[in-house]
Amino acid sequence: MEEKKKKILLIYPPSPVMNREDRCQQPTKELLVIPPLPPTDLMYLAAVAEKAGLDAKIADYSQGGNFENDLKEFQPDYLLINVATPTFKNDLSSLTIAKEICPDIITIAKGAAFLTVAFEVMYFQKDLDLILFGEPEETLREVLEGKEFSKILGLYYRDDLRAKFTGPRPFIDNLDKLPFPARHLVDNNIYRRPDNNKVQAVIKVSRGCPFHCFFCLATPVSGAKVRKRSPENIIEEIRECVDKYGITNFLFWSDIFNIDKDWVMELCQKIIDSGLKITWSANTRADTADEEMANKMYEAGCRLVSIGVESGSQEMLDKIGKRITLDDVRLTVKIFKKAGIRIYNYFVIGLPWEDEDTVEDTIDFAIELDSDFISFYTATPLPGSKFYEYAKENNLINSDTSFSSAYFYPSVNTHYLTKERVFQLHKKAIRKFYLRPAYIIRMLSRIRSFTEFKNYFKAGLGVLLRR
Repeated sequence: MEEKKKKILLIYPPSPVMNREDRCQQPTKELLVIPPLPPTDLMYLAAVAEKAGLDAKIADYSQGGNFENDLKEFQPDYLLINVATPTFKNDLSSLTIAKEICPDIITIAKGAAFLTVAFEVMYFQKDLDLILFGEPEETLREVLEGKEFSKILGLYYRDDLRAKFTGPRPFIDNLDKLPFPARHLVDNNIYRRPDNNKVQAVIKVSRGCPFHCFFCLATPVSGAKVRKRSPENIIEEIRECVDKYGITNFLFWSDIFNIDKDWVMELCQKIIDSGLKITWSANTRADTADEEMANKMYEAGCRLVSIGVESGSQEMLDKIGKRITLDDVRLTVKIFKKAGIRIYNYFVIGLPWEDEDTVEDTIDFAIELDSDFISFYTATPLPGSKFYEYAKENNLINSDTSFSSAYFYPSVNTHYLTKERVFQLHKKAIRKFYLRPAYIIRMLSRIRSFTEFKNYFKAGLGVLLRR
């Protein structure tokens, strides 16, 4: 008799809409210009599961659906959940529900939320069987293939009621060997660009960042070595998206896209040579771009770059180890504007040394740069970051600290400002940037469809009505 095919359910638990990529973990409701991103991490893991011979189902319950009904109808052998710090307790409650409905299910969790508390969670949360610690694809593959838990690196498990850790797993050096994300298991139509409402896919082109900034989880999550996929492998995935799913808009996701100019130039040239008519965006540092690169990116379809500026105060940039200057930022913005690529600048307000003057410097600098889009985040010391350790050592974290509104409402005071004052300055920064008449006229002049008008109007209303 043929053995019954095992099943795995991979989920973003019921919660507010969030970007659950381990580096970011952003609730999107309160943040401007931040669209919900597809669960690409789950799609990679589902592809691994399918390759191991399992039936896989992906559910992003932040977008709707009924978790309990899916458990009853699908009857999975495994449940894998993405756990985020802002929704930590709520996410873990999904495990209890799963065990009640499917008592024999093996529950698995992943996420940067476990960087500092994995042992404690395994001890207190008896409904959790396994934690995938670090890069999860190879660890999950070995679990599903039935390898003995004690011999699988990167795994927290329970043995005789005691939590054990098998040790860190080396990062995957050759990302080309990973299967493409299982996009056939999600409704791609849900995930759209915030401006023109077109379906957008995420292509993960590299992992790792050598800079380890004070507030960022990129290096703890993905390592200091930048591991890049080959341009040929990326083109193959893009072509699959275009041919199979009709997707032509992409976010090239990386911890740092343009650190290797030769690789960027080769990738762009291969996109051009492929004849694929696509539009894409990427992130960039403020000191690693030049005119030749920017022009080639535009020719290959890049229409937006995001730049992590963080602060308009050089003193603040130095304190957080950003290793850029304000002049680096000015030059990079000028280069991309000249190439015809729109700019999306990120700033962080409320880092430990922030005061009224440094916030004003940041607001003034943002207006000086006059980019197309901007996000002023409030500083959030997510566990695993240098910021988190600093905040603990300097008594900025206490029993009232909450990450539930990460990047929107501050989690901690600075040395000079209360959380409430930081939040007021955050709102002031957004309004002062977006409500400039010259900016409004410029953005309205670029609208090419009624859909774009509606989306810009909605975003503008969000600025006016911010609580």
